[in-house]
Amino acid sequence: MTDTTELWTIIIALGLGSFCLRFAFLGLVGDRAMPEWLLRHLRYTAVAVIPALVAPLVIWPTATGGEPDATRLAAAVATFAVGYLTKNVFAAMGVGAAVLVSLSLLF
Repeated sequence: MTDTTELWTIIIALGLGSFCLRFAFLGLVGDRAMPEWLLRHLRYTAVAVIPALVAPLVIWPTATGGEPDATRLAAAVATFAVGYLTKNVFAAMGVGAAVLVSLSLLF
């Protein structure tokens, strides 16, 4: 198999897998009411996924060769603090971006 064929095989397989997972909830269960305990747990999906996506970029950033960087750590702490205190996602993102840019310019 060539590299291109292997790549497209993986892309198609992942696409089908993703479709099947979504169809299981939307197509098969979509017209029925979900139990309250399941809905309660689904509310925490974004809270679990977003930090899982961001944490490696903060702890092992590619820009520094995988070494932790005080600028990125400070921006992450500021973002978390503002998000926790205000419960406002946009304010947290804005403060985090401002801290990252300002500390990057200073150091």
